[in-house]
Amino acid sequence: MQHENDKEKKYDKELFSPADVREDDMEQINRPSRTFWQDAFRALRKNVAAMISLIALLLIVFFAIFGPMMNEYTPREQDLSRSNLPPKVPVLENIGWLGMDGQETYVFENITAEQAQTNAESRFGNEDYVQYETLSEGDGSVGSAQVQVNVDSYAEAGVEENNFWFGTDRLGRDQWTRTWDGTRVSLFIALIATLLDLFIGVAYGGISGFFGGKTDNILQRLLEILSGIPNLVILILMIVVLDPGILSISLAIAITGWIGMSRIVRGEILKLKNEEFVLASQTLGLSNSKVITKHLVPNTMGLIIINTMFTIPNAIFFEAFLSFIGLGLQPPNASLGVLIDSGFDALQTTPHVLIFPAVVLSVLMIAFNILADGMRDAFDPKMRD
Repeated sequence: MQHENDKEKKYDKELFSPADVREDDMEQINRPSRTFWQDAFRALRKNVAAMISLIALLLIVFFAIFGPMMNEYTPREQDLSRSNLPPKVPVLENIGWLGMDGQETYVFENITAEQAQTNAESRFGNEDYVQYETLSEGDGSVGSAQVQVNVDSYAEAGVEENNFWFGTDRLGRDQWTRTWDGTRVSLFIALIATLLDLFIGVAYGGISGFFGGKTDNILQRLLEILSGIPNLVILILMIVVLDPGILSISLAIAITGWIGMSRIVRGEILKLKNEEFVLASQTLGLSNSKVITKHLVPNTMGLIIINTMFTIPNAIFFEAFLSFIGLGLQPPNASLGVLIDSGFDALQTTPHVLIFPAVVLSVLMIAFNILADGMRDAFDPKMRD
C-alpha cells in the first residue's frame, strides 16, 4: 500500500490533461519550402570535395582570363638571352625547397674533388652568382668525388631585374603567360564543343524520344552509324578540309560528342512523355515543340547538367591529346596540349616547362570530375541524406 501511495504522490494528474491545440497552429508550416533546385544546391554545398573543386576551377578560370595581363610579356614574345630560366617568385624565392628562387643545381663527378672542382670551374668560372660545394672527397674510383654547383641563372643571363614566375622555355618565352593563355584556349575549345554537344544532343534526343515510332527508329539508326566512326578519323577529315585550329578541333569533338547526351535525353523523355502533366498539356492544346521545351526538357535538366559537367573535362583532355600528338594546335599557338608537348621534349633539362601546364591540366580534369560527381549526388534524391 505504501508503494502505491508513493506513485500517486509522484505523478501529478495535471500532467495528463489534454493539450491546448489551436487549428491555426496545425496548419502552420514550421520550415520554409524549397524548390528542387534549392534543395539540390543545398545538398551540393554540403559536399566538401565538390566545393573545393569548384573553388579550384574558379581560380583557374580567373587566371586564364587575367593571368596573361599580370605582366608585360606576350605569349609569343621571344628573347634567346633569357632562354630556359627556372621559375622565380619574389616572395617564394626565400623558401628554397619550393624551387622558386631562380637557382639551378648541377653536380660534377670525378675521381677526386679537385678534378671535379676544376671541371665545374671550367664550365661556370668564378663569378659571384656561382657557388661551389664539395659533396664527397672521393676514394680514387671514377665518379666517386662530387661537387655541387649552385648557379643564379638570372644573374648569369643578366636579367636580374625581371622575375619569370613559371620560368621561360628554350626560346625565352614567359611560361606564366603561355600557360594561362593556353589554359584559356583549351577552356574555349571545351566550351564550344560542350555547347554544340548540349544543343545538338538535347534537340536530337528530345525529338527522337518524344515522337517515337518511325522517327525514333530512323534517328537511332543514324546515331548508330555516327557512333561507329572513330573520332580520330573525323578529326583527320576535318583537318583535310580546314586548317588545324580551334574551329577544326571544336567541330571534330562536337560531331560525335553529342551522341551520349542525346541517348540520355531520349531515355529520360521516353519515361516522362506519358506522365499526367504531359497529357494535360497536350489536352489543353499545347504544341509538341512547347511540350518538349516547356515541360520535358526542364524535367531532365538535372541529368543534362551532370552530363555536361562530365563532357567538359573529356573535351579538354581530347584537345590536349590531339595537340600532344601533333594533330591539334601548332606552335607558336599555345594550348595545354602544345605546352605539354614542348615540355616533354625538354623534360630532362628544363622540367618546369612541362610541370606547370601538366599540373593545370590535372587539376582541371580532377576538379571537373569531382564536381560532376557531387552534382550527380545532389540532383539524385536517392543519394541525398
